[in-house]
Amino acid sequence: MNRLHFPLKLLPLAALLACGTASATNGYFPHGYGIKAKGMGGASVAMTEDSLGGANNPAGMVWVGTRLDLGLDFFSPKRDAERSGTTAFPPLDGKIESDNTLFLVPEFGYNRMLGNDLSLGVTVYGNGGMNTTYPQGPFQCPTGPESAAPANMLCGGGTLGVDLMQLTIAPTVAYKLNTQHSVGASLLIGYQQFKAAGLQAFEGLSTAPGSVTNNGYARASGVGLRVGYLGRLNDSVSVGAAYSSKINMGRFDKYKGLFAGTGDFDIPANYSLGLAFTPTPAWTVALDYQRIQYSGVASVGNTSMSPNPLGAPNGPGFGWMDIDVFKLGVAWRLSETLTLRAGYNRGGNPIKAEDVTFNILAPGVMTSHYTGGFTYALGKSDEISGALMVAPRQTVSGNSLFNALMPFPVGRETIGMKETSIGIAWGHKF
Repeated sequence: MNRLHFPLKLLPLAALLACGTASATNGYFPHGYGIKAKGMGGASVAMTEDSLGGANNPAGMVWVGTRLDLGLDFFSPKRDAERSGTTAFPPLDGKIESDNTLFLVPEFGYNRMLGNDLSLGVTVYGNGGMNTTYPQGPFQCPTGPESAAPANMLCGGGTLGVDLMQLTIAPTVAYKLNTQHSVGASLLIGYQQFKAAGLQAFEGLSTAPGSVTNNGYARASGVGLRVGYLGRLNDSVSVGAAYSSKINMGRFDKYKGLFAGTGDFDIPANYSLGLAFTPTPAWTVALDYQRIQYSGVASVGNTSMSPNPLGAPNGPGFGWMDIDVFKLGVAWRLSETLTLRAGYNRGGNPIKAEDVTFNILAPGVMTSHYTGGFTYALGKSDEISGALMVAPRQTVSGNSLFNALMPFPVGRETIGMKETSIGIAWGHKF
């Protein structure tokens, strides 16, 4: 069977599976791409261990040989929101927890060497996402379509929440400049879908009241580019760098009255620097720095306190700041068949106190992630890898946005989240 034809037959299946992902670790980006990298806190920019280079550093693909990687991560976020301190009647205080606490996050990578210095490959991965599904609670709102009736926490009717899923297919080419340095590039073909529910109370604040909530899934696609460099300075030290442009996506027309820019929701630009140090053949220490530029996307970065209507070019957003992410990982090769990994990922919290109300929908507040993992060789060609991630509970509190919308003082709100993920992957070398 043709080596190229067989893995590409799996590409439609991998893409279909990836459409069902939802994650939120470093903002709404995953803490890492690839099960091996996830076991090392996400550190990957100066590492060359699998065919996930299209998501990490395209320049690394030319060093990994011809191989296929398939993985699946079981991701479990626990999200909640609470409002307290409201003294007026009817009561707006209460606490809710989001349903849907288990998501499957697949990964797919294939790389083929075309001679010693050139490779072609493809990586399919869930770029990120956010999901919340809050049941209607005991909240009673004095104004709006649900007046004098039980409503959800944001004074709308029925279930409250959003579902954002992003998929990227990254065809990748990499080239060795010489025996130590390589460069690479990935075309980033983005696909995303989104839906919102329970936001009826905000329709009167929008440029398009019928395009704010409860319109089912809207879908959009777009294109971007990731470029990378990797240098093996000597037998012990490798360095890497990668830059991903903003992926310019089509608009969510069904939600043009919700997102700033009449439904515009691009995938943010980001860049990474990496260092890998191998003092002995048994040990590798890797450190990555990543910058995610959330503020470059108006619907994500604009403050929720904007006086302009929802959906306007300069309308309210989620108020997310750019964040810095540091990823530290260690790999210990115990034998020719077993490698153990551990890592720590520390990311900034993009959400400010004044933007808490909007971010009940998207509580991407996580900062610390503790990871571990392994790879076990089944033979010369096949291996199994696993990874575990635990992120302790993190919260952000602030005054409710309803203080500006209600005829009486409303208290403070707190959003919280904690996460766990367990993943497994199979790698095959041709």
